[in-house]
Amino acid sequence: MPARLGVNVDHVATLRQSRRTQYPDPVAAAVLAEMGGADQITIHLREDRRHIQERDLQVLRKTVSSRLNLEMAATQDMVKIAYGVKPDIATLVPERREELTTEGGLDVVGGREHVRKVVKTLRDAEIEVSLFIDPDLDQVKAAHRAEAEVVELHTGRYCDARLASDRRRELSRVIDACKAAAKLGLRVAAGHGLNYQNVVPVAAIPEIEELNIGHSIVARAVLVGFERAVREMRELLREARP
Repeated sequence: MPARLGVNVDHVATLRQSRRTQYPDPVAAAVLAEMGGADQITIHLREDRRHIQERDLQVLRKTVSSRLNLEMAATQDMVKIAYGVKPDIATLVPERREELTTEGGLDVVGGREHVRKVVKTLRDAEIEVSLFIDPDLDQVKAAHRAEAEVVELHTGRYCDARLASDRRRELSRVIDACKAAAKLGLRVAAGHGLNYQNVVPVAAIPEIEELNIGHSIVARAVLVGFERAVREMRELLREARP
């Protein structure tokens, strides 16, 4: 069975916020993504509100018919918002205001107690919890000890590798982390930097249940439309693991 596809619509909001207009609407993009076959809609409500706004989150919670994945910092304010909205799953991610996009995984090893408390608080509200981590065995083990249900492995280093040897090495790290997570009983997702050229080797990893992909789909949608862009990505996932 192919991996599920989560479509991140943040960059639709990025385009809107660049001019502070009311369009394009990430809610409309989410509807089209689901029509194209998306299994999940993913958004990151950042603390600086640079793209997705609270209004988007509120409306998406009412309109998404698949699953809503809220990426969020592990802060008290964001936990409060999650409690009110009740996404289907909350993915804890690191966040720095000066970064262009999320640059690495959450340091669960270094912040284990804090992360564990946030995980418990969210799970007490019956919100499924995923931790966005680097494909590092120590981070996988720490995520398990923090009682997360899912780990999403950061694929940025694989995607950014220029040399084939570097790509093979980074893909091997992802594969090893997938196997370790599955053995610990964690469900496995992956994402960051995946596009139409590099997604197949990751999508072929049998332990990965879900891929969250945003920028490349939104960029493709500018040229061919949202439904077609999502359908094309889904077809690649099917080809990778029939």
